[in-house]
Amino acid sequence: MAFDFQQCRDYCLMQLQSVEDFPFGPDIYVYKVGKIFAILSEQDGVARVNLKCDPAEAVMLRDIFPAITPGYHMNKQHWNTVLLDGSVPDNEIKRQIENSYQLIVNSLPKAKRPLLTQ
Repeated sequence: MAFDFQQCRDYCLMQLQSVEDFPFGPDIYVYKVGKIFAILSEQDGVARVNLKCDPAEAVMLRDIFPAITPGYHMNKQHWNTVLLDGSVPDNEIKRQIENSYQLIVNSLPKAKRPLLTQ
């Protein structure tokens, strides 16, 4: 079974101190750890998630996976949109969620970062 909307939601919420919010309306799920690291939505019956990414890796992932495109309504250099259509392996989506989360955590002032090593 392909990584779906609910699995993506659950995995985003598993990240330490992740908070779910709805600042863009009830159908757009936003995951934050101080700042946004994932935006999950559905269009035409297909779930998609926007994830922050290193610019060089973002381009590489787009070249490898047709279901990964420049971030929808985001800075396309730093964000990718991943269609949860079954074509990107589950473990790769999880890795990208973790990577997005870590990029945001690393950008926070040290006093606001989750305590990851206790």
